Amino acid sequence: MKASRARTEMKQARDAFLRSKPRSRVPHEFVLDALEPIGPVTKPMFGCLAVYLREKVVLILRDHRDHPADNGVWLATTAEHHDSLRREFPHMRSIQLFGTPATSWQVLPSDAGDFEESALRACELVLARDPRIGKVPGRRTVTRKMGTAKKKTRTGTKKTKKAVKKR
Repeated sequence: MKASRARTEMKQARDAFLRSKPRSRVPHEFVLDALEPIGPVTKPMFGCLAVYLREKVVLILRDHRDHPADNGVWLATTAEHHDSLRREFPHMRSIQLFGTPATSWQVLPSDAGDFEESALRACELVLARDPRIGKVPGRRTVTRKMGTAKKKTRTGTKKTKKAVKKR
């Protein structure tokens, strides 16, 4: 009886897997191909695909129908590096999607005539560990739940000392 039940559960899991939403295509996949020697990790972010090297997010790859002006390769940088990067990437600009005049995220727009060349040049800078590209995302905040503080960390959630006395 147990073997039959296990087979049924395996079949249900396989069927659910096959019915699941197909994985969407990777935007600007040539960027990941260029970064392959350093083994980037990708994660979904802002409905796009973030590219990480160790703890740093370095790029975001975006290709959406909504706000097409911001499609392309987003560079994770800071305002202090904008001028020097703009000399290397004349079409680089701030992300318009956020509605602010200037952002730390800069985009190499996919509709620019030199998009692929610029994106590959950005990959060269990432491969060379250029300090102008890449940011460590901020730490997560502490949340409180029923008198015990739980701190969210990169590896999971851990309990800390009592944060609130029981009444």
